[in-house]
Formats: sequence, C-alpha cells, structure tokens
Amino acid sequence: MSRRENSVRVLLVEDEESFIDALTVGLTREGFEVVVARDGADALVRFAEAPVDVVLLDLMLPKMSGLDVCRALRAESEVPIIVVSAKGEEVDMVLLLEIGADDYVTKPYRLRELVARIRAVLRRREAGLDVVEEESVRRGSVRLDVESRRCFVRGEEVRLRKKEFALLRLLMENAGRVLTREVLIDRVWGSDYVGDTKTLDVHVKRLRTLIEEDPKKPRLLTTVRGVGYRFEVTRDE
Repeated sequence: MSRRENSVRVLLVEDEESFIDALTVGLTREGFEVVVARDGADALVRFAEAPVDVVLLDLMLPKMSGLDVCRALRAESEVPIIVVSAKGEEVDMVLLLEIGADDYVTKPYRLRELVARIRAVLRRREAGLDVVEEESVRRGSVRLDVESRRCFVRGEEVRLRKKEFALLRLLMENAGRVLTREVLIDRVWGSDYVGDTKTLDVHVKRLRTLIEEDPKKPRLLTTVRGVGYRFEVTRDE
C-alpha cells in the first residue's frame, strides 16, 4: 500500500480484533494511515518494511511481548511509542519509561483522548527538548553536563533519558524552590500534554533510584505534599 501524501502513518500492534477494527476505523476517520501487526514479531517486520510516524503498542502480544518489541524498536529508532494496554500497574509504567516508551494509555479509553496523545507526542518529538549550551549544573553530589546531556552522581555517570534529564535539570536549576506539578508538566512535557500527572510521579521515582542513596527516604528530590517537588539545597553548596 502506498503512503498517502502528508499522512501520519500509525503502526498498530494489537491482537484483539475488536480493538483493531475500532481503532482502524476511528484513526482512519481522523486522517491517519493505519498499518496493523497482530503479534510482536510481525510488528518488527512491518516496521522494517516501511517508515511509520508513531507506534501504538499493546503489551500482551503473541510470539513476542510488547516490552521486547519496545526495546527492539528503541534500539534502532526514536519513533514515538505509545503503549495501549489494560495493564496499568506502576511497575509496568516504570519499566516502560526505562526502555523508551513515550506515553501510555490504559484500556478502556476514548478515541478522542488517544488521538490527542498521538498528536501531542508527535508535536513534542518534532519540537524536541534539547537546548545546547556550554554549562554545568551542580547541586551537592549531582552534576549535569548540559551540553553533552550527561549526569554524574557521586562521581559516577548514570544514564538518563531525555525527559528524565530535562526534569532533573529543571529541578536542580531551581534548587530550594517548590515547583508545582503543573509547572513541571508544562515545562517538560509541554502545555499540550493531555495525560494525567502519574507520568510525572513515575519519572520522579525513577530519578530517585538513580540519584538518592536511599530512594525510599529521599533527601535530594523531595515531595511537597499536595503541591509538587523540590530539589533540596545541600550543606556543601
């Protein structure tokens, strides 16, 4: 099938026919071009056959899990990946963020919400978050090299994904100040973000596992209940 000019091509990786049918009809009506893969292995084949603009990925798939598909796609491409799954446990969300998913939506969902998330993630990917500057941000045991987007904790490098780095940089540059959840989401995910704030919480939890000596008792990245988060000013600053 040839690609329609200026259309957004969506790779739908799903094995439930009811969802396939409903999404294909709904997304096509919204102007997207839909390519369907019914199992994990076929998803990689379809992806290799022709370029796509965004991937909608179920987690529970035959032949190859959605997690493995996400890892394989991210290893060779920065294509936006939105997980569409009935699995909503926090442990899955953390793992998905670690291996490179851009967003997730749990079943059941509204088509309007899914379309909004597709368009938002495409706009965020197009705009990007990188700001190349020659500067270093240091707060206590944590140092960020902004130009190379590298993070060092107690002298050891830790690897951060793009949004993790952007979130940590924003908090560190405003050390001692409480940043509301709304401000953090707006500055890191963009004002067009349509998801809930749980994505922010998952990112904070992930950062704590990397920068805190005891992630269960954070002393650097603290929660201000009912408001947001604060990166604490340490005694050696």
